[in-house]
Amino acid sequence: MEYLTPDDVAAYERDGSVIVKDVFNEAEIAAMIGAVEEGNRVADTTRDRDDGDGRITRLAIWHELGDDIWSAVSTSPRIVNNVRILLAEETAFFHGKVIFKEAGTGGAWQWHQDYGYWYNQGFAFPRMISAFIALDEATKENGCLQVLRGSHQLGRLDHGKIGDQTGTDTDRISAAEKLFERQYCEMSPGSVLFFHCNLLHTSDKNTSAKDRRAFIICYNALGNPQLGNRKTSESRPCPVSADSAILNQLSVA
Repeated sequence: MEYLTPDDVAAYERDGSVIVKDVFNEAEIAAMIGAVEEGNRVADTTRDRDDGDGRITRLAIWHELGDDIWSAVSTSPRIVNNVRILLAEETAFFHGKVIFKEAGTGGAWQWHQDYGYWYNQGFAFPRMISAFIALDEATKENGCLQVLRGSHQLGRLDHGKIGDQTGTDTDRISAAEKLFERQYCEMSPGSVLFFHCNLLHTSDKNTSAKDRRAFIICYNALGNPQLGNRKTSESRPCPVSADSAILNQLSVA
């Protein structure tokens, strides 16, 4: 896969998301999993959050590109060029994060829009997008991502604290579920879900015997200002690395 097709773009605009299979190969996914389990970037930035139901959700998050496998993935032409196509403008790196949903213990994520968080970080417009890369098989049983198809058309909804998370008002979610089809985003390792920052999404706890880990890269339109003094998005066009950069990281590790 190199570029999204016109049909992919139409699906994204209609549904708020599109899944592309086999964007990354087995060797590249194995390298990312190795960096999850043994790398310093993930170990140094991991934090725990209460999911509001007594279970712990874990994630590692950072806002800088560097010289590691995560930066190679974040600047991969297979991701960046397709984000440019979907945003229809130049893009900037915002942040990367690894989501852990460990077998038997991984907590849920409340219904939310990413722009529900990011609006309060000062981003003026919802010209923002995430690329969700499945590192393990993602299924209903291990708490795959769920989305309400087309719900990005609602615009930004109010959010509040639920445990240590930020979630959308439950009454509004109940109403939205009657308007939009729920999609379970079951994905094979190496597949990528591109989704709009106003798309409502959630995930259940993982009570299965299989881990469900993912790497999510978030991008901001280069021309989308971040108001105030907090500058968490890069202000330059996102670099685009060589297509071989991910596996090249293994030779220098």
